[in-house]
Amino acid sequence: MNDPFHPADIRALVFDVFGTVVDWRGGVIRDGAALSAAKGIAVDWPAFADAWRAGYQPAMQRARAGEIAWTNIDGLHRNILDELLPRFGLEALTEDERDHLNRVWHRLDPWPDVLAGLRRLKSRFTISTLSNGNVSLLVDMAKHGRLPWDCVLSAELFQHYKPDPEVYLGAARLLGVRPAQLLMVAAHPSDLEAAARAGLPTAYVPRPLEFGLGSELRDPPGDRHFDLVAIDFGELALLLGA
Repeated sequence: MNDPFHPADIRALVFDVFGTVVDWRGGVIRDGAALSAAKGIAVDWPAFADAWRAGYQPAMQRARAGEIAWTNIDGLHRNILDELLPRFGLEALTEDERDHLNRVWHRLDPWPDVLAGLRRLKSRFTISTLSNGNVSLLVDMAKHGRLPWDCVLSAELFQHYKPDPEVYLGAARLLGVRPAQLLMVAAHPSDLEAAARAGLPTAYVPRPLEFGLGSELRDPPGDRHFDLVAIDFGELALLLGA
C-alpha cells in the first residue's frame, strides 16, 4: 500500500505523452491528408490512425514475450505500418515516403492546454516525459511542439515498456527522488495503476477527444483511485499550487 498522498511531498512530475500531452490521432490524420493530396489517393485516414494505434500494445506484448527482439517504438511503429499499407491501398509508397509517414509520431501537436500548463508546473517542479516513445522521437516532438521539458525520459533507457515497474522506478532513480515524490500524470488509468503499484502517486487528466469527437474513452477510469484528478494541465497546476 502506498503512503498517504501529500501534494507538498511532490518534487517532480513525469508525463505519459501519446494521448496525454499530444494529439496523436489528429497528427496522423493531418499528415495522411497531406500525403493523399500529394499522391492523389483516397484513404480513410481516421480508420488508418486507429488501426495503427491498435497495433501498438500487441507489438509491445510480443517483445515482452520474447517473440520478437526488444526494439524501440519507431521500430514497432514501422513494423505495424508495413502490415497496414496493403490494407489501405498504400503499397506503392516509396521507402522515403514510408519513412516520412512513420516519423509522423515525431511531429505531433500538443493539446491546447499543454504549453501553458507545463510552464506553470515547471516553475515549481521538475517535469519530464515518461513515455514508451524512444528518446529521439521525444526530443523531436519537444522541438516541434516547443514542449518545455526539463528532462526526456523514455522506456528505451530501461529496455522495458510501460507498464513494467522498471520504467517507473527507473525514472525516480534517474531524477534522484523517492517514488512517493514522483507524480505520474496520464490520461490512461491502466498506466496510472501500474505507476501506483510501483509506489508513485498519480494524477488523472482525461482526454475525451483522444479518439475523436464523440468517441468513448478506451480506458475508462471505472472505480479506480487516483491521488489527483484534473480536467486539464491548468487545473493540475492549480491543484499543485503552481
